[in-house]
Amino acid sequence: SFTVTSEGCKVVLACGIRFYFPPGAVPEPLQIFFQTLAPDPQWVKLRHHDVLLSRVLELQPHGVQFQQEVQIWMPCASPPSLQHREVVVQTFSGQSWSDLSTRVEQKRKSKKHVAHCSVLHFSWFLVVSRLVQNECQVAAEGTLLFSSVDPSIKVTFPPGATTDTRSVKLQVLPVSAEELEDITADQGCRASPLLCLSQDSLLDFLRPVRIQLPLPPGVTGLNLDRSRLHLLHGDLEGQSWDDITSQVVLEFTHLYAVFEVSHFSWYWLWYTTKSYVGGIARKVYERLRLYQVNFIALQRKKDPEQVLLQCVPKHKVEAVLKRLQDRYRGPEPSDMVEMFEGEQFFAAFERGISIDADRPDCVDGRLAFIFYSHLKNMKEIYVTTPVDRKGQAVKGQVSFYRGEVPKGIPEDASRRRRGPDSLWLATLPIKLPQLKPCWAESSGALDGFSFPALNLGNAETGYLTQANLLSIARRLGADWQSLGLSLGLTYQQIERIGYNNREDLDKQILEMLFSWAQQNWEDPECVSRLVRALRESGRQDIAEEVEAVLELGRHKYREALGRLQLQRHSSAQGAATASL
Repeated sequence: SFTVTSEGCKVVLACGIRFYFPPGAVPEPLQIFFQTLAPDPQWVKLRHHDVLLSRVLELQPHGVQFQQEVQIWMPCASPPSLQHREVVVQTFSGQSWSDLSTRVEQKRKSKKHVAHCSVLHFSWFLVVSRLVQNECQVAAEGTLLFSSVDPSIKVTFPPGATTDTRSVKLQVLPVSAEELEDITADQGCRASPLLCLSQDSLLDFLRPVRIQLPLPPGVTGLNLDRSRLHLLHGDLEGQSWDDITSQVVLEFTHLYAVFEVSHFSWYWLWYTTKSYVGGIARKVYERLRLYQVNFIALQRKKDPEQVLLQCVPKHKVEAVLKRLQDRYRGPEPSDMVEMFEGEQFFAAFERGISIDADRPDCVDGRLAFIFYSHLKNMKEIYVTTPVDRKGQAVKGQVSFYRGEVPKGIPEDASRRRRGPDSLWLATLPIKLPQLKPCWAESSGALDGFSFPALNLGNAETGYLTQANLLSIARRLGADWQSLGLSLGLTYQQIERIGYNNREDLDKQILEMLFSWAQQNWEDPECVSRLVRALRESGRQDIAEEVEAVLELGRHKYREALGRLQLQRHSSAQGAATASL
């Protein structure tokens, strides 16, 4: 959190988010709370062809009205080609997400993109890339709406088409001949850009609306074979595509087709010799929403129990592996699979290997992910095994499975993903090497130390127990000195610990960590200080695991508190009934 006064201020968060509160934005000092959240598809509702570019930013207090607009700069992933797309910041208001006027800026040095918007109150915010949206207000006098992506696509509203002013939105999705041929394997297929029209009224127009679409590539009014041209109408979810060629009057110029409709949805011109065009269009539309991805599972070279799992778009795999090869090793990436934006999947460790922590993102022992094509679908976790590794290595595996089928995908795709076999995506090998006789069993890991049992933190913030500290110690290596300095130990203390245990690296780590814990266990900020020190010393992986353990502890505490309040309420009701 931070505090804003009537004088205004500029605020820069560690994650790169920036704020500007102009003088007079708040009449009196106001404490602002912030947090970034992983997007949950249950309430982050993406429309077709939307791409998520950021995590969710929550700003509180909700609903407080500022006297002047507050500016927000949100870092976001590099958007797809901006030729047919635009970047917008969306905010959650009431029951849905709405758009904010957004300007995209690119930092000169880092080349990173930032979405800039202004608001008068705080809520939840995120950044998406979507098809360029053109909008107009249609009154009784009529108007003309055309696409800024393809100005030849026009919608003409005649006078008297509506009695009440309504808002109409237009989006265009270009489809290249190469894409179409790759999906259909038919060189003869051609299609116009996809046109999506929507409005804020449930009523049809009173007079037909005139639409102009360009003819498919290579087709002109001179060489047109009308028997091969099909006008398709799709529902807003893209589930079904109907051939309405015989239901409308099609007019042709040298380059365009013109027709009239009274209600809005998707419209698509196809030029093909195929008979069942609707089925082909549904298949093509589905493929246009899919991403080709590979899974990778790598183990840290210095600590094979630390496993990095990631779902990577196919064209980024080589660059990602090159960036990680100095610190990680592992098998080749999985075979290519296809996934929708916002689709859930799970990672399950099998054949003698399991996750070495009780994590809030685990469901029935499986690690839960949500695929977003432009975000890092990556998690680093620690694994363990019940097998005694002193005598042998453990050869296990990690398998990836689909989760819930996203809403709004074609029924054919849903049917293909039902049943246990259809949920499997890929399997990659994981090997835990034979242990060297270096670490004692955790029960004896503190031999030679006289520290009493420790509980860092409190019930509300979450506890770190002695077992948690042992788990952290086991994952540290020669970098323990950097962590010690970040925790506030002096250089002389670090030197003494190293000298006293100069024959045993493990004891150096234990004495550093438990000495600090023993000195600071009464400090309510000691746990957050440990997480901050882990980040500062470059161990983001351990910091995230500690935060997961703390979040799980807080969750259990809140559940226990809720049960206690419920019991008290029930007891009070019982006593009142008895007195009557």
